[in-house]
Amino acid sequence: MKPLPEPCSEHQKKSSDSAARGEMPSVEVKAAPGNTELGAESPAQLNGFTVPPSVTGAASQSESHSPSHAPPLDIQPPREQWGGKYEFLLSCLGYCVGLGNVWRFPYLCYRNGGGVFLIPYFIMLFFTGMPLFLMELSLGQYGAAGPITVWKCCPLLKGIGIGMLCVSTLVCLYYNVIIAWTFYYLGNSFQSPLPWSCDASANAKFCNTTNTTISLSPSEEFWNDRVLGVRSSKGLHDPGPVRWELALCLLAAWVIIFLCMLKGIRSSGKVVYVTATFPYFVLIVLIIRGATLEGSLQGVAFYLTPVWERLANAQVWNDAASQIFYSLGIGVGGLLSMASYNKFDNNVIRDTLVITIGNCTTSFFAGFAIFSILGHMAWRKGVPVEKVADTGPGLAFVAYPEALALLPGSVFWAILFFLMLFMLGVDTLFGNMEGITTAVLDEFPQLRANVKHKTLFLGLLCFGFYLMGLLLVTDGGIYWFTLIDSFSTSFGLIIITLFMCLGISFFYGVNQFCQDIVDMICHCPPWCTKVLLYFKACWVFCTPFLLLFILTYIFIEMYRTSLHYGLYVFPLWGKALGVCMGTICCLQIPIWAIVAVSKESGTLKDRFQKAIRPLNSWRVNNLSSTTQEQRVEPERIDGPFTVNLTEVDFTAMAWESSEA
Repeated sequence: MKPLPEPCSEHQKKSSDSAARGEMPSVEVKAAPGNTELGAESPAQLNGFTVPPSVTGAASQSESHSPSHAPPLDIQPPREQWGGKYEFLLSCLGYCVGLGNVWRFPYLCYRNGGGVFLIPYFIMLFFTGMPLFLMELSLGQYGAAGPITVWKCCPLLKGIGIGMLCVSTLVCLYYNVIIAWTFYYLGNSFQSPLPWSCDASANAKFCNTTNTTISLSPSEEFWNDRVLGVRSSKGLHDPGPVRWELALCLLAAWVIIFLCMLKGIRSSGKVVYVTATFPYFVLIVLIIRGATLEGSLQGVAFYLTPVWERLANAQVWNDAASQIFYSLGIGVGGLLSMASYNKFDNNVIRDTLVITIGNCTTSFFAGFAIFSILGHMAWRKGVPVEKVADTGPGLAFVAYPEALALLPGSVFWAILFFLMLFMLGVDTLFGNMEGITTAVLDEFPQLRANVKHKTLFLGLLCFGFYLMGLLLVTDGGIYWFTLIDSFSTSFGLIIITLFMCLGISFFYGVNQFCQDIVDMICHCPPWCTKVLLYFKACWVFCTPFLLLFILTYIFIEMYRTSLHYGLYVFPLWGKALGVCMGTICCLQIPIWAIVAVSKESGTLKDRFQKAIRPLNSWRVNNLSSTTQEQRVEPERIDGPFTVNLTEVDFTAMAWESSEA
């Protein structure tokens, strides 16, 4: 295990700056106490001897004109930083609080024992969610780099960053389709009556209680026929034509993402003040409105009634863990990228506690907004709540819109609800896109320096995602959507996070990593130190064990259950295609590990030891900030012997300079 770094001094920072300017990096020059820069009147100290300013100046001039001088270091363009800590907090909170909090958590809660589900949910939060969340934030903030470049701390694990990039690409591909659906519903919400309500004349046949041959509701008909067109497709092999209305909505969604991210975190950091706070306003309004409706208590009781026997079911624990991963956005690279724009001394432990607890609390209270109104719809129809409850797109685009259509002023409530879905989706997509763009810009820093090239890259990236997303807005696009959604964040994501946890804990060193966190928090409160001991135990023992449990359960379920959407069962080749998506993400880890080992020299053991050693450029990005004192580990250079200079050396140096 590598030794803990010594506390960084102001001298180490200035010596690195001197190296960047081309001065002698091997000469240690100490300024007089109280001075921040070396003044002409301050004699320099070198190896215990006083050196006149003229001598050091002559030495510098001779070094600058020497043809054998080492090539200058590449100065990377300055890295952006958040305008304030609230921009980072709101961006992370908006990234975590997404559609899964509204359409997935409430359903999982009632399906897995009601209020009992909160027990495994919070256990998974404290033992897997929080530790991995803190690990990503700390790694990104300390290294000031994206998901790929940050693995300079352990080049053997560079494949983890590549795998994160693959997962994030798959998520961005299908996630913006949800925003396109939201746009379509939002546009139709300005009609009165709503086109999916019984008040619309076209839906009379679906609302006629005497007609027993039609079992569909108006909202189901609108979703399946008007939005998806799924009835025109026979399955995964028959996508059919592109639906031009959805294609235009998808184009509008990507244009909005492009404009919001055009100036990086300077633009997206301001947008989150609206997109991250507006959903909370809507949820509060919906909770208040739902509490005044007849039958709302029936829905809330259905949501929270505990079924203690469910705790013995392994599926309940797996659902709790999957929801934590799905909601917090762990292992995708978005958290790591957003943290890389933090100030070096930001308190990541405090941010982790605030964001994770705030996210899970939002999920819990969103259930009241959902099930109070679903309870009213069940009361109006005279059926049990489980008959109207659904999950995923079925809840957001079928059950809940139908419930809103029953309320007085349904147009207003529909507009408010779909605006909330739009804000939730955009915030999450910001984080995923930030993970991709930061990774590429860190690998090719010349793009960051040239605004025109950066804009062109972002435009081509968004346009490429739009073209690939057209497959998902065809008549059979929902089948491809379900396939990518099911496998993009499945076993591949768990394997990536497992290797990240094990790699940091045992290759980089969990003690070194904890010391890095303490170094970042300038004035570390006592409670932070105690909490860090808890996280250290989780990283080494609890979190890897729970991740292995989740991974085992996923493989068992994948083998014995079939993938389906409605009544359509996916063919074996479709399921195999989904497994390939997850496998490609995981294979990046061994592939790039082999590349890292092959680049080293010596025996296999020597190659491995060199591949897990941090590069000399690790944490070099922290030197680019001159607004505050940075703490960086000095570069260690092993030499075969030590050279001690005397006064004669300096006299000869000055004499040779005068001769020149």
